[in-house]
Amino acid sequence: MRPSQHLLSAALCLILLGAPAHAASPTLSPDQEARAVAIQKNLRCPLCDTGESIAESRSDISIKMRSSVREQVAEGRSDAAIYSFFSARYGNFVLLDPPKSGRNLLLWGAPLIALAGGGAALWAFLRRRGVPSPAAGEPHENEPHDAYLAQVRRDTARRGES
Repeated sequence: MRPSQHLLSAALCLILLGAPAHAASPTLSPDQEARAVAIQKNLRCPLCDTGESIAESRSDISIKMRSSVREQVAEGRSDAAIYSFFSARYGNFVLLDPPKSGRNLLLWGAPLIALAGGGAALWAFLRRRGVPSPAAGEPHENEPHDAYLAQVRRDTARRGES
């Protein structure tokens, strides 16, 4: 064999061996593409500490998850089926909008319960505090009589009338 044939056969082997690694993801219609992106934005990157979605993350696992979402959308699976697939594989942690049922219901309801409890405590506090105090112009029962204080009260009462 001539050297050019060796080079040609080596290049052909590299192309054939590298083809599966560079296999194109399925082509999607614009509606399917929009649906895939929406699903990707609702799935959390399992490795990212910042809680970013797989649509924003650059980690290898996020890239693989995005590819899997695209494949499943191309196969015609429903959104719920895709979310169930990832939830079964990674747990509910991977869902940025976890289901509102079971133990998760407590997580969704706890802030509302805390808000209602705080409102009830504030109402009870204000209700107890709302007992009217005696008017400033009226003498108290156990207050000693002071002529000067009585004169000031009379003068301020006259000014309030005018």
